[in-house]
Amino acid sequence: MREYLLTLCITAAVTYLLTGPVRKFAIVAGAMPEIRARDVHREPTPRLGGIAMFFGLCAGLLVADHLSSLNWVFEKSNEPRALLSGAALIWLIGVLDDKFEIDALIKLGGQMIAAGVMVMQGLTILWLPIPGVGNVALTQWQGTLLTVALVVITINAVNFVDGLDGLAAGMVCIATVAFFLYAYRVWVSYGIEAAAPATLFASILMGMCLGFLPHNMHPARIFMGDSGSMLIGLVLAAGAISITGQVDPDVMNLFSGSERATVHQMVPVYIPLLMPLTIIAIPAADLVLAIVRRTWRGQSPFAADRGHLHHRLLEIGHSHSRAVLIMYFWSALIAFGALAYSVNSASMWIVLGVVFLSAVGLVLLLLPRFTPRVPVWAQRFVPPRYRRRRAAAAAEAELASEAAGQGTSEVPEGEDRAPVPAGVSGVNGATAIGTRGRIPDRS
Repeated sequence: MREYLLTLCITAAVTYLLTGPVRKFAIVAGAMPEIRARDVHREPTPRLGGIAMFFGLCAGLLVADHLSSLNWVFEKSNEPRALLSGAALIWLIGVLDDKFEIDALIKLGGQMIAAGVMVMQGLTILWLPIPGVGNVALTQWQGTLLTVALVVITINAVNFVDGLDGLAAGMVCIATVAFFLYAYRVWVSYGIEAAAPATLFASILMGMCLGFLPHNMHPARIFMGDSGSMLIGLVLAAGAISITGQVDPDVMNLFSGSERATVHQMVPVYIPLLMPLTIIAIPAADLVLAIVRRTWRGQSPFAADRGHLHHRLLEIGHSHSRAVLIMYFWSALIAFGALAYSVNSASMWIVLGVVFLSAVGLVLLLLPRFTPRVPVWAQRFVPPRYRRRRAAAAAEAELASEAAGQGTSEVPEGEDRAPVPAGVSGVNGATAIGTRGRIPDRS
C-alpha cells in the first residue's frame, strides 16, 4: 500500500506543479477559444490542462518502475507500456483538438487507433464471466472489438461530462477510489497478480485528478480540455479492461461446485469489474441521452448542445458549485454502493442504505423546486427566496427607508432593484442558467 501511495503522491505533485506553467503556455499559444453558446463560463479560460496530466502519468509510471515492490509488474506484464502508448496517442490528438478544433470523426478515428495500439500490446479482454453460462473465451477479433468499444465509450462518456469546473476530474477520481479498493482487495486478499496492473493504473489516475483539481475548481483557472478528458477516460478504461477480462474468477475459489454455478453466484462480485457500467454510470447515461436527443432532432450525435445533465441542474436553479457536488454525490453513491455490494451481497443493510441515500439524492436534485412556507416570525432568518412576497416587499421598503435616512441612494418603494442576470459568475459563486429574476439584489 505504501508504494501505491507514493506513486499517487508523486503523480499528484508533478501534475499540480506543472499545471501553472502549462496555463501560461496555453495563454501564449492562444489555446483560449471564444466562449460558445453551450459554455457555462463567462470569461475565456485556457485549455491544454491535459499536458500536465500526461506528464504526471509518465512520472507515476517511472516511479513505479523503480520501486522494488512494483517493478515486477513491468517485467511480467506489458500492460503499462501498452497504456503509455495509447495514452500518448490520445493525448496528442487531444492537444491538437484543444488548439485547432479538429473534426469529431477524426477524433473518433484517433480513439479507435489508440485502443487498437493497446490491444496489439496485450491489453485486451480475453474472456467474460456470463451468469448462467460460465466463462466464455473470446476469439481474437471478438476481444479486439469489445476492447475498442469499451475504450471509445469510456473516453466519450468522460468527455461529455466535462462541462463544469472540476466535474470530470472529481467524478473520475471518486470512481477510481472505489475501483482501487476493489482491485487492491482482489490482488492482496486473493493473491491474484493479474490485478496488480489495474491497481497501479488506479493509483496513478487518482494522482492525476487530485493534482489537477485545485486549478480546476470553480472558478477554474484552466480547463483540462480534450487532451485531459480523453486521457483520463482512456486510463480508466485501461484499468477496467485489465481486471475485467484477464482475472479468472475460478482462481478466487469463492464458491464450490461447477464453474457454471460459481460464475452465477459471483455476479455481485463482478459488479465493480464492469467499470463502464458502474463507476461512470452517470457519464454513460449522459452519453446515451445525448445521442438519443440529437438523433431525434435530426442532428449529428457529435453536435454540441446544452442538454447535458449538468446543464439541466443549472436550469433547475442549482448554482455551479452545488451542481458539481450533486454529481459528485451520485457518482460516489453508485461506485461505493457497487463496491459494498460486492464485498457482502447478502447484507440487507447495504441495500437499504443505498435506497435511503438515493432518496436523499432525489431531494437534493429537486431542492430548488421546493419553496417552503416560512412563518412570519422567521422571515428575517431565511434567504430571500424562501420569504413570502409581502414580507419580502415590506423588508425592501424598510431597507429603502433606512437607506434614505442615512443619506445613501434611495430605492423607490414598490420597485425592485435590477435582478441578477442568469449565468453571470461572481454572484455568490452562482452561474445558473435558470431565471432568478424574482430575487432582488440586496447586496
